[in-house]
Amino acid sequence: MTAILQMFGWILAHAPEGLLRAGTALLGDFIFFCLPSRRRLILANLHHAFPGKTAAWRNSIGRESCRRLIETGLLSLAIPFLPESRIRAIVRASPSLPALFADYQAAPRATLICAPHLAHWEVQTALPLLVKDCSAEFGSLFRPLDNPAADAWIKQTRERFGMKLLSRKAGFQAAMGILRRNGLVGVLFDQNAGLQGALTLLLDRVCSTTELAGLLSAKFKAQVCTIHPRRLGFWRVELVVERLETDGTVEGITVTLNRWLERTLQADDNICASWLWAHGRWKNQDMPSRRLRLEAKRNFLAVDLKTRGLATLPRRTRVWVRLPNWLGDVVLALPLLRALRSSRPDAEISLLAKPHFLPLLKDFAVADRLIPLPKPGRGYWSFFWRLRGEYPDTWLLFTNSFRGDLEAWFAGCRQRFGIRRRGQSRPFLSHSYRVPPEFDERQHHQFELWADFLQYFGLNTAPDRTPVGTVLTPDASRSTPDPSSLVIGLIPGSENAPQKRWPVAHWRTLITALAAAHANARFVLFGTAGDCPTADAIVAGLGAPTANLAGRTDLRQFVAKLQGCRLLVSNDTGGMHLANALGVPLIALFGPTNPRRTGPIFQSPVRILQPPGCPSTGGAALADLPPATVVAAADAFIAGRFPAPCA
Repeated sequence: MTAILQMFGWILAHAPEGLLRAGTALLGDFIFFCLPSRRRLILANLHHAFPGKTAAWRNSIGRESCRRLIETGLLSLAIPFLPESRIRAIVRASPSLPALFADYQAAPRATLICAPHLAHWEVQTALPLLVKDCSAEFGSLFRPLDNPAADAWIKQTRERFGMKLLSRKAGFQAAMGILRRNGLVGVLFDQNAGLQGALTLLLDRVCSTTELAGLLSAKFKAQVCTIHPRRLGFWRVELVVERLETDGTVEGITVTLNRWLERTLQADDNICASWLWAHGRWKNQDMPSRRLRLEAKRNFLAVDLKTRGLATLPRRTRVWVRLPNWLGDVVLALPLLRALRSSRPDAEISLLAKPHFLPLLKDFAVADRLIPLPKPGRGYWSFFWRLRGEYPDTWLLFTNSFRGDLEAWFAGCRQRFGIRRRGQSRPFLSHSYRVPPEFDERQHHQFELWADFLQYFGLNTAPDRTPVGTVLTPDASRSTPDPSSLVIGLIPGSENAPQKRWPVAHWRTLITALAAAHANARFVLFGTAGDCPTADAIVAGLGAPTANLAGRTDLRQFVAKLQGCRLLVSNDTGGMHLANALGVPLIALFGPTNPRRTGPIFQSPVRILQPPGCPSTGGAALADLPPATVVAAADAFIAGRFPAPCA
């Protein structure tokens, strides 16, 4: 292997520059145009880092970055075979370099020269060539190769100008010795340091940064400088150095280096194109098992935010959530969306939901962005294909359908998380949570399964089941119950399952009995347009004061009316879950369905009623639930004898 590299390097060192330039352009364009996953990573990185730039600019920078990656690789192989005269023609010193070393000569002190991951990094080993009459001791920490022979050859060839290469595995003592003797040590500061790094920000995205430069500088009180090669042409670069002012702490130095890199990339398109955008500099925080939380050995985010003058983390990690299609299921997801906001505070949460849910979701303020799902039919799939240009990072699927999985795949999201049951195939998911064999879905709430699903992918904040009615945004329509009146809400319908409806005669008996017992009672019937026949049959000929709003409210109006109720009696339906989420005292009627699996979950007063002899998991006819049982429960609520809220 070493012999092949040496042969190839010799050929490159003696090849015509025009041929090398053409080959570099060809190979770079191949990476950008012919490797779709790599191209998407490049453009996604640029889109996250520079959301205000045009697509044309991002394409130009990305393409040039690929070319410079190839150019750098060829130069790295050729350098051992290039004569000193050729290297002096390739690399030159900017005015800042001799100025720095003149100051150093006048007052030698321990100095760290910190380099980012920019193209043409190999030329930095020629630094001693560019500094005249300097007796400084140079050393540079590097990551050794796994192949001992190749590693020894590279080390030997790159030390020929006087730079000592110090292995990161065994060279720390030597590096510290150089700093003790007031020498200069080069350090690469990396933004993909894994779980051993410190959480910081780079271009407003959370990353894991190596602390090495901060540790060495703080220990030896070394001055901190940055160095980077600025491309002037093919195999022509200028070495630029800059002295940084730091507070001398590990945290401050680490953050200052990242802030310098950020400003440099933002200010200079030439340097920006030399950044290795094809590398996953932020990938440490996207490991599937930890995706929904921030985790690293150390956390410098508070220092970083203070430096930037920010109170909260920028939200640049794009987490998209495909919500279910039924109101009740959407409401059940709310505590988990709250937990996601807390567990991953840097996430920009986008919710994809049916359009009529969006005003409600806006009022509940659980997301940064709301995306209405298109109507099925022509243009449905092209809608999701166009979303590829938004570069979502992670797609959480609360749906359990092939169509939902395909939507995420069409949108080009790399991480597509969902739940997989035994015997179920979901080929368009990238990662799945497999329901454990011992998890009996008849005995566990659907909400528990969803919580386990998100915790499997890293959620580390307990779901908040506090009623959301207390945190509605200021512009939401809302009302409070009038203590002098007794408004009792009723939801007699269930649009998707007629068997879940309590009989019309029972509802009429309930209203009549409560009206006779409570003179100030007023009744309001709620429902969808499909529930109108049922609601009309209930109110026909009743003497009690009853308002029939079935089919006459949108979701926002429904919320406002629910909040004015002292009590709601409801079948197992979406409105039941919404009232429970709003904190409205609730009597929920269950018969054929399973309250263990689909019952209310918010910490509000709730009484679940089932027919006599009905198993706790449901299965009885709702008609067998006598009105007298519901009347007694309602009287207890009206008297203030609430059961304990849901645990």
